[in-house]
Amino acid sequence: MKKLQDEMKKANNPYVSLIGDYLLNHLKANPVDEVKLADNNKTIQGSLDAMRKAAEKKKVGNMAVLSDEEGFAVVCDYFNIKGNSAAPALVESKTCEADLVIDVRLGG
Repeated sequence: MKKLQDEMKKANNPYVSLIGDYLLNHLKANPVDEVKLADNNKTIQGSLDAMRKAAEKKKVGNMAVLSDEEGFAVVCDYFNIKGNSAAPALVESKTCEADLVIDVRLGG
C-alpha cells in the first residue's frame, strides 16, 4: 500500500519501518483491512504515539515498557484491525565458527 510505504520512506525511523512492515504483511493476509489502513487520519507514527501513551500508563519511575504482544495489540487497536499481536520475526544473526574469536591470556 503506497500510503504506508511513503510514510516508511519519509520517516527514516526504524520503528516506523518495523510497524509498516507488520501492517503490510497484515494487509497481504487481510486485504479487506485496506480501507482502515488507508484512512488519512491514521499514520504509522500515530500508532507509535498510541504505544507511547499505553506504555506511560504502565510507567514505573522513569521507565515504561511494553511487551511485543502489547505493542502490536496497540497498533491493531489504533488502526481498528484484528491482527496477530505476535511480533514479526526479526532478522536472525547467523554465526559460524569462523566468526568466533576467543582470546585467553593467562599471566604467570
